[in-house]
Amino acid sequence: MIRIKEVAVIDETGKYLGLMPTTNALIMAKDKGLDLLEVAPNENPPVCKIIDYGKYKYRQSKKSQEARKRQKIIQIKEIKLRPKTEEHDYRFKINHVRRFLAEGDKAKITIIFKGREFIHIHLGEKMLERVAEDIKDIGSIEQVPKKEGRNLTMIIIPNKYIPKQKDQSEI
Repeated sequence: MIRIKEVAVIDETGKYLGLMPTTNALIMAKDKGLDLLEVAPNENPPVCKIIDYGKYKYRQSKKSQEARKRQKIIQIKEIKLRPKTEEHDYRFKINHVRRFLAEGDKAKITIIFKGREFIHIHLGEKMLERVAEDIKDIGSIEQVPKKEGRNLTMIIIPNKYIPKQKDQSEI
């Protein structure tokens, strides 16, 4: 499938063999029972490597699996408040936000306005400022408060991800 007449060839040990016609490189690979793979098609001349293609694909899939295993999936957890939320309920919800941030997730705080409450949007802004002040030790604002219809939203991210400690029962 290589259409260039001359390629730079690297053998299976990584040794540079030099420039040669593509047909000679293919014959050399077939003699060794391996495949000729174009690893740098944009170079001039293109670079090809003699390798076992099945083993190469297997290693690539293992690398991608390992990369997926190590990544941390961050979720956005939402807390909904009203401008007239009482102190106990407010503290209860803030504790949830703190827990979300401690687990490494983002928190979306939404102030919902119903009816004529939307006239007093300053109360919602004040409440979001208070939330930001209460969690500043564990999180910081990623998205400043913005209006979305009859809602006012703000997104908070954790300052530093702290992995959860494993229980003795999990070990």
